[in-house]
Amino acid sequence: MPESTTPASSGRVSGGRVSTARVITAAARGALADLRTIYTPFTWTVGWLGRIIMQVIFFALIGTLLGSRDAVIYLFVGQAVMATVTECFMAIPSTTWERRTGTLALLTAAPGPLWPVFVGRSLQWLPSGVATGSIVLLAVGPFFGVTWSLGAGLLLVPALAVVAVSTYAVALTLAAVVLRGPRWRNVVSNLSVLVVMLLSGATVPVTTWPNWLQALAQVLPVTHGLEAIRVLEVDGVVREVWPLLGLALVLGAGWFVVAGFAFTLFGEAGRRDGTIDFEE
Repeated sequence: MPESTTPASSGRVSGGRVSTARVITAAARGALADLRTIYTPFTWTVGWLGRIIMQVIFFALIGTLLGSRDAVIYLFVGQAVMATVTECFMAIPSTTWERRTGTLALLTAAPGPLWPVFVGRSLQWLPSGVATGSIVLLAVGPFFGVTWSLGAGLLLVPALAVVAVSTYAVALTLAAVVLRGPRWRNVVSNLSVLVVMLLSGATVPVTTWPNWLQALAQVLPVTHGLEAIRVLEVDGVVREVWPLLGLALVLGAGWFVVAGFAFTLFGEAGRRDGTIDFEE
């Protein structure tokens, strides 16, 4: 993955302080600049989206080999949603870009918390992830029997946005930990995607696992977001989806709190012992 060339900005300081929203907005501008650097419309469509479509089709064909239409649809929907999740977990390596480029020490020395910077710094993955999942489900899905009623289709993109935002919170929590050992960024990102794919119901039902793993799956927001999308596809019932999406958002909010706390601890430790520097 290409490294960032755009350091995060915290905006102009007024009276020694700057609002959290302003910090997040300024950092998000850097995130969007990164996205324009990483992809052109052509490379995103042919390179990234084309790869994801092939990956989702591969899993759907496993259902064909099993001779089960239900398995085809189950695997297709699960992997399409995982495409959104995968992009959100790219926030783990992209968070470490600040350390690699040497700007993390400056951010840590600034008179303000770190977490608003990093909340905005990797936001580029969310719109890209939602677009990827939406295109696969709406444009490719009908070829594999995945269809949507009008109401379900209208709610699908917001449901994927809930999955993206709540999963982003999980990714930021892990990113705060990986900042202490940035060489592990890609390993942690890939392993996280694999664990979520196995536990959330994307490939096999959550009930397949032992009780303790089922309990672990319940704290993952994507478990409930994916279930909501499956309800939309199977029944087209919008009413039953709201509690699932609401639970995903509540869990995501909890993960954002944990991420903010982890970034705060990291910043305080760096200010105290001066250990923040370029990536080793």
